[in-house]
Amino acid sequence: MAELPRCRRATWNEVEGWADTVAAKIRAGPRRPETIVALTRGGWVPARLLGDRLGVSRLLALRVQHWGVTASRDGEARLTEGLSGPVAGAHVLVVDDITDTGESLQLARDHVSGAGPASVETAAFVHIAHSKFLPTYFAEEIPRDAWVWVVFPWNYWEDLAQLAERAAAEGPTLAAIRATLRSRCGLDVPLRDLRSVRPTAPSRS
Repeated sequence: MAELPRCRRATWNEVEGWADTVAAKIRAGPRRPETIVALTRGGWVPARLLGDRLGVSRLLALRVQHWGVTASRDGEARLTEGLSGPVAGAHVLVVDDITDTGESLQLARDHVSGAGPASVETAAFVHIAHSKFLPTYFAEEIPRDAWVWVVFPWNYWEDLAQLAERAAAEGPTLAAIRATLRSRCGLDVPLRDLRSVRPTAPSRS
């Protein structure tokens, strides 16, 4: 049987709400960031949304890749590209979309801390309680016993392609893949989306 996780597809309305919540917590905190560092790729959109709400125009990138099986809690975080600009003397906010294992955000925080900023805080839209790292700010916490793979709008197609590939092991047609994703993952996706990621798959057996 294919290894498939329970999933939750996040909506843009949820994303906007998370951004509002995190921004409000930061405004109520002890300091405002002068520079926002986005973990690429997942942190790009959250960082941009927070920068817009907080009036922070300086947005830098830091690439951390999490090696392992997609949609699982396995793997190892590695820094693959350093900061895209200096942060010495600045109040910095490091942003990712989610803390699942927490390794990526912790690694990024430690790397930024070594670059001489005045302060470093961290933020994520979603925090899973089993994470080894607790961000300074987050919008929603998922209990450890309710773990799900969150499918964000910015990685929908990538996640769908990889989940569909696994689901195809239980039935190669688009109809079978769709049924497997619905029953095993809790994802109800249109056939046209599956056709986009698996264009050679037969529609029906």
